[in-house]
Amino acid sequence: MTGITLNQVKKSYGNVDVIHGVDLQIEDGEFAVFVGPSGCGKSTLLRTIAGLEDVTSGEIHIGQRDVTHVEPAERGVAMVFQSYALYPHMTVEQNMSFGLRMSKAPAEDIQKRVDEASKILQLGPYLDRRPKALSGGQRQRVAIGRAIVRNPDVFLFDEPLSNLDAELRVQMRIEIARLHQEIGATMVYVTHDQVEAMTLADKIVVLHGGYIEQVGHPLHLYDDPDNQFVAGFIGSPKMNFIDGKVSAVNDSTVSVVLLENESSTISIPLKEQLPTVGEKVILGIRPEHFESAEAGGTQLTLKSDVTEHLGDVTYVYANAPNGERIIIERRAERTAQNGAEITVTIPVERAYLFDADGKRMR
Repeated sequence: MTGITLNQVKKSYGNVDVIHGVDLQIEDGEFAVFVGPSGCGKSTLLRTIAGLEDVTSGEIHIGQRDVTHVEPAERGVAMVFQSYALYPHMTVEQNMSFGLRMSKAPAEDIQKRVDEASKILQLGPYLDRRPKALSGGQRQRVAIGRAIVRNPDVFLFDEPLSNLDAELRVQMRIEIARLHQEIGATMVYVTHDQVEAMTLADKIVVLHGGYIEQVGHPLHLYDDPDNQFVAGFIGSPKMNFIDGKVSAVNDSTVSVVLLENESSTISIPLKEQLPTVGEKVILGIRPEHFESAEAGGTQLTLKSDVTEHLGDVTYVYANAPNGERIIIERRAERTAQNGAEITVTIPVERAYLFDADGKRMR
């Protein structure tokens, strides 16, 4: 098992820069997830680690080895793709052992590795079947098994669950998490689904436009985002953002008038980066952090538009006076109706404040 170090990695296609000087350390045995919207560069970055893309500049180290210009087969990595890429005419056992057979590994060693991988992935009953006789989840497990038998230093997953339905995605998330716990290998996983990132990762790397926005433990990114992009991307439903304007600054407290309802003002303590009076700011509040009107404090009165009843939780999608969409989570109250007026309280201790450029004010 080995870690991964990226030093000022850049990738360009002609005059188009895709990755902009990425520095990243993934520790030995860590499960790191690259997450971000389509086109953010996460798959390209993964492919540079695999050696499937040449870096324009910078260095990639796997363990103590500089593998920047090493061929993919010599890097000690195994990759699982979005498509299963199984040979349809081969059995499960033959698919899993194909790479070892091509490298002329001893037959006993091949059989031992296939048996171990099939046991970990619960594929024993299916070893004689061909891919067409397997479900999507079973095929993906075969693709993972093919990677396991190679005994790589690093596992790379490029959106491996995208082709599965919702129920299978949940099952395979559990399978992959259990696999990591069992073998303890370094894993790098790419997804655009932040739920997958939150549930699987030891470390999340949030990418946007070829830059790393923030790196950290899932709950750290959720509770302490560096900027508006991370705050809005991590969390489902996403954080609400309400435009505001600074009305007063007193010592370490900033008073903000909420532009959705100019009769509402909230005072937020700040230790640094104090704004100036009249400066435009953005207030952030997660759907589950709204309190009832009886709680007292800064209140918003909104008109509900759509209500989703999901059993244990209800989401109210409401419209502010300026048309801004606000999402409110309710668990005890299940009687919200479309078109009804709703009043909620914003607790100061749960509020986030961002400047006009989206940078977190702390």
